[in-house]
Amino acid sequence: MPRQVLLLAILGLLLGFASISTDLFLPALPSMAASLRAAPGTLALTISGYLAGFSAGQLLWGPIGDRFGRRAPIAAGLVLFVIGSAGCALAESAAAIIAWRVVQAVGACAGVVLARAMVRDLYEGDQAAKTLSTLMIVMAVAPLLGPSLGAEILLLAGWRAIFWSLVAVGLATLLAMLVVPETLPPVRRRRESLARAFAGYGGLLRERALLGYAGVCGFYFAGIFAYIAGSPFAYIAFYHASPRLYGLLFAAGIIGLMAANFFNGRLVMRHGGILFLRMGSAAAMLAGLGAALTVSFGFGGLAGLALPLLLFTAANGFINANAISGALAGFPQRAGAVSALVGAIQYGSGILGSALVAAFADGTPRPMAWVIACSGVGSAVCAWLLVPRTARAPVASKERFHQAR
Repeated sequence: MPRQVLLLAILGLLLGFASISTDLFLPALPSMAASLRAAPGTLALTISGYLAGFSAGQLLWGPIGDRFGRRAPIAAGLVLFVIGSAGCALAESAAAIIAWRVVQAVGACAGVVLARAMVRDLYEGDQAAKTLSTLMIVMAVAPLLGPSLGAEILLLAGWRAIFWSLVAVGLATLLAMLVVPETLPPVRRRRESLARAFAGYGGLLRERALLGYAGVCGFYFAGIFAYIAGSPFAYIAFYHASPRLYGLLFAAGIIGLMAANFFNGRLVMRHGGILFLRMGSAAAMLAGLGAALTVSFGFGGLAGLALPLLLFTAANGFINANAISGALAGFPQRAGAVSALVGAIQYGSGILGSALVAAFADGTPRPMAWVIACSGVGSAVCAWLLVPRTARAPVASKERFHQAR
């Protein structure tokens, strides 16, 4: 396997850690609750706690990666991920497993935030968007297959084996890091203290273009996590779909996302990432409004809700890669911090979106649909009003890759 292909495969695995860490154990939640004698709903905090740790942890790892390079912090994060996963496997109470999930998340997010920064180290502009689209096709395999694989592990060996499997994944990825080159040479690292680097987030938040890109992702991810939190109830409890049909509908959205990433990767160099970012956000807005209106007026039943939500999910293929690459393009010397800030806004918004669905729950899919609709509108407003009309010219960086070797 060519060295560059191997590097991109490992980066794709690192980007998938957020999904791997959660989707694999979702089918085991009822078994975990029974085994740990947890109160109803308590183990839902394993997801919200993970999101909180994942969001805040990125703000820690970004400046560290800009100061000390990418490989060592990723390795440290993987060690923390392994420790957190082992803690979950050995936990004897719901409180313990929730706490270890936070540790697991803080470790996992190091690879995610710094893998994006590594792409920026090697590529610029639309070439970075193309590369990220390719990597996101790889990482989309985790939510596509994770629940099914987790269910098989659960049936064969019980829920603790799922977390031991995550320990194995973490150790294997740590071993793979031995062949990953350092993409940020010492001459390009920031020399400022970490305290000053953390304070620099305030300056980044005053950059209108960066806020535009982060806003596109943030609003969109609020809608995505509203969908994740609300769709099981909407499809299964309200519309009486079978769990198997729910799994198929969820997988269909992931396949749509993968297809959109594929087309984005093929066409972005020709037409530019900003065009596809705006198209994706507009599609998300229309899909969200369509879902809200069909639910509010009772049109179409399950299909009336599911079809626009499939489009909303697929729009991520045109939003995420282009927004992240656009945000990183303006700050090559602070790629780690910018990646961390965008990621923290993404997952922080996800916590808000899922919380709003719970807060306004009324026994119908309407709260979920309207949260998604408002999220789509917010994403489109940021894309069309805050994101600049033009981007820097793309520069493929084979030279940077060879320098990194």
